[in-house]
Amino acid sequence: MPTVAPLDLEGHCIATVFLGGVPHFALADGVVHRLDNGHKWTELHDGLLATAYDPAKSRLITGGEDGKVCALGVGDAVEGLAEIGRKWVTSVAAGPQGAIAFATGKTATVRFADGKLKEFVHPRSVEGLAFAPKGMRIGVARYNGATLHFPATEGKPTELEWAGAHTGITFSPDGNYVVTTMQENALHGWRLSDGKHMRMSGYPLKVKSLSWSAKGKWLASSGAPAAIVWPFFGKDGPMGKAPLELGTRGNAAVTCVACHPSEDIVAVGYNDGMILAARFADQKEVLLRRPGKGAITSMSWDDEERRIAFGSEAGDCGVIDIAG
Repeated sequence: MPTVAPLDLEGHCIATVFLGGVPHFALADGVVHRLDNGHKWTELHDGLLATAYDPAKSRLITGGEDGKVCALGVGDAVEGLAEIGRKWVTSVAAGPQGAIAFATGKTATVRFADGKLKEFVHPRSVEGLAFAPKGMRIGVARYNGATLHFPATEGKPTELEWAGAHTGITFSPDGNYVVTTMQENALHGWRLSDGKHMRMSGYPLKVKSLSWSAKGKWLASSGAPAAIVWPFFGKDGPMGKAPLELGTRGNAAVTCVACHPSEDIVAVGYNDGMILAARFADQKEVLLRRPGKGAITSMSWDDEERRIAFGSEAGDCGVIDIAG
């Protein structure tokens, strides 16, 4: 039976991450808490808005209302990456070769490892950022679609158009697809080889959480009474195929999903604080945590694949040890 070590905090948990095996919990007030032989914390921002995990450097990239972009590393090492004055940093992303990106208003800025900055200004506000898994390429979610830039060159960007407000963006692990979350209850995807559209709709709620499976064959999503898991194998991705519906509960909504690092399993968090794990192959479920306070807003697995750090919008956080 899984065991839960609780951590009761005050405020909305935006992100959870394991750094050097230590679970960290980043709250909207800008304080990052950690369970490292006791409860410790680091004040990073005056108002935290966005985070991104950088696995290559084992660090958490953060951006806030104070116009700062920081990196929190193993052993509480803090590095200031950018300061842009009185503007809000609304989105951040971690890329290859030590590069990161951050958004303020209509501008997306890439910071290379040597500290050089390159700005990309868009007609409307930048809503989400993501780096492609291969090569130096960054995707920007915006109104009416997405824009893909190659920051290291002067080439023209690729424009992916689809009417509506696009609020977040992700590349498939093989780099073949781009998927955005939308202001309406839907996802939209493009196959990059030919620009083919993929509509993933029918959600009763907005999709706020996405997670790719270990080999990139599946994309798990929140926004329904079950985790909606789209198939991305075969030449047409999810087109013409029904998604898996895992962990269906009649009286609750899935608010967070986190795929297992190596197996086709997803951790599913709900708006009542409950968490379970579901296997893709046979849809078998295991209860990991009973309902608690607030909707689950973040979950992450550790490198040993046996612990899950979780946080809720009410600060109801903790660590689940699957092995018990």
